[in-house]
Amino acid sequence: MEKYRAIPQGYMTAGEVAKKMNVTVRTLQHYDKENLLSPSAISDGGRRLYTDKDIIKLHQILSLKHLGFSLSDIKNRLIPLDTPEDVAQILTEQADTIREKIANLSQSLSELEALKAEVLEIQSVDFKKYADIIVNLEMKNDFYRLIKHFDSETLDHIRNRFDRESGAAFLKKFLQLQDEAILLQEAGVSAESPQGLQFAKTYWDMILEFTNGDATMLSKLIQLGENSEFSQELRQTQAKANAFIEPALAAYFSNLGMNPFQEGGT
Repeated sequence: MEKYRAIPQGYMTAGEVAKKMNVTVRTLQHYDKENLLSPSAISDGGRRLYTDKDIIKLHQILSLKHLGFSLSDIKNRLIPLDTPEDVAQILTEQADTIREKIANLSQSLSELEALKAEVLEIQSVDFKKYADIIVNLEMKNDFYRLIKHFDSETLDHIRNRFDRESGAAFLKKFLQLQDEAILLQEAGVSAESPQGLQFAKTYWDMILEFTNGDATMLSKLIQLGENSEFSQELRQTQAKANAFIEPALAAYFSNLGMNPFQEGGT
């Protein structure tokens, strides 16, 4: 790299390049440090000097950055490529990455709007409850609207009983049993039949898993199940499922000689 006492014709300082290309001098220094764009010369006073050729290379870097490529991608993956096919492949991969980011951002935007609506309905600042709503939105749990109706004791119980993985597994089991109840009802299976009783046992075991045997939690679940926060579609699905679940549970408890919905459970 040549050195000059003064700035010769055809050279520009870092400040001039930065102004011309709408970047900062610090950006040029960083590109130099990363061995991505080094100045063509250095003045005797240590000033970086650039040529039109450097400007063209900077333009290429900035254009590729605009497409979402990192400096590492530009330096290590793009610049060494020799064929249009190789470049096209890298561009295809970048396009796929951007599509994924767009999908994630769209999901984040939907979650933000949903959380905002819940915050306004809660009418109090409760970041623990906000976090629970966000987790359920991420899990695509349509029952997130019910969280604002949970008291602190209920939410603490859920947090202590389930983490994100086990919570997602429980939700999946609940939805599967709900679908199974609808299918049994549509198939005309009797709630008192062995199949109906076995379903009721599985469903009741799931409830006990959730409540951990806490009777107060059971009454709260019943209240939540009657909440009007469900969308019309969810209410219709729940009604179809309950048409089989309720008589199946009644038959199951009758066989056991118990009624857990009454005080004392008998």
